[in-house]
Amino acid sequence: MNTLDPVVPTTQELVAAGLQLPIMEAFYTIQGEGRFTGHPAYFIRLGGCDVGCVWCDVKESWEAAKWPVLSIEKIVEEALAYPGRLVVITGGEPLLYNLDPLTKLLKEKGFTTNIETSGAHPFSGDFDWVCFSPKKFKKPHPSIFVEADELKVIIYNKSDFGFAEEHAKLVKSTCELRLQPEWSRAAKFTPEIIDYVKNRPKWNISLQTHKFMDIP
Repeated sequence: MNTLDPVVPTTQELVAAGLQLPIMEAFYTIQGEGRFTGHPAYFIRLGGCDVGCVWCDVKESWEAAKWPVLSIEKIVEEALAYPGRLVVITGGEPLLYNLDPLTKLLKEKGFTTNIETSGAHPFSGDFDWVCFSPKKFKKPHPSIFVEADELKVIIYNKSDFGFAEEHAKLVKSTCELRLQPEWSRAAKFTPEIIDYVKNRPKWNISLQTHKFMDIP
């Protein structure tokens, strides 16, 4: 081999650098949850998750190797095909990857960048809004607490109210606090969440409005 030949990085190296990412799906829709409910948004769902929520509704996202790896240029090019300029990066668990290059390119193209994360890995990326949804199955990385703009705790069991309060003590004072019933247990826990929030007005309620409206 000619020692002057350029070294071509492997796919694994490009993914590690955040220049390519495994994409489970990407789609333009209406944000159904949290602070930006009702806003048109382009979702980028990255493949790969090591959190393992038992009630996860996208378990097919967990195995990163199942999904095509795309360059960040291609990812942004596809986002630009739609009129909205709000992007939500989700997963899987998006912080498995270095999101600095992708968010830098998105911002250069005029996008507002949001992330939905369990916070289980070191924080990366330049985001305008960080939705932090901690899970009992994997402890959050300490770097998420100062970054979180919104704390969204899913209520699946009664003990999740206490779990929510524990994390509310760790985020910054300006972080918005939300409780969201897990969809399959909404009938059971929505009345309890309503009573809880009425008695603790620092909390708000988040609903999966896209499911009520049958928006993909």
